[in-house]
Amino acid sequence: MVTAPSLIGPLEIALYAEDLEAAAAFWTGVMGLAEISRQPGRHVFLKIGAQVLLIFNPLATAHPPSAESRLPVPAHGATGSGHFCLAVRPEDLDPWRQHLETSGVEIEADFIWPQGGRSIYFRDPAGNSIELADPAIWPQLR
Repeated sequence: MVTAPSLIGPLEIALYAEDLEAAAAFWTGVMGLAEISRQPGRHVFLKIGAQVLLIFNPLATAHPPSAESRLPVPAHGATGSGHFCLAVRPEDLDPWRQHLETSGVEIEADFIWPQGGRSIYFRDPAGNSIELADPAIWPQLR
């Protein structure tokens, strides 16, 4: 068996949204992320801890770059809703729930997992399923 080289961990997380303005307003205004860069109609990038949340318009990224493009990023995209989970300290889950409800965000689910840890689920403006969770939901990572 071949051993793979080591990985540091996630650097970028991608979600897809056709309405980048609504996505940017949600992720900066409600979720408190800082915008790093934007290309109108194509993407908005946001700082999330030591990672970057990439929000792409799937209609723009589904096509390969032109031959004269200086960055040959392969075509990519997704249809339908995606899923993204953010780790939250257990004592911050109730304040997050209150903040989301005050911001007009509907909570879809709020429960304790059988193995421990709590998750709160809601949707971003593009319909992506967003989860805030106590890291204890993954006891294998402790």
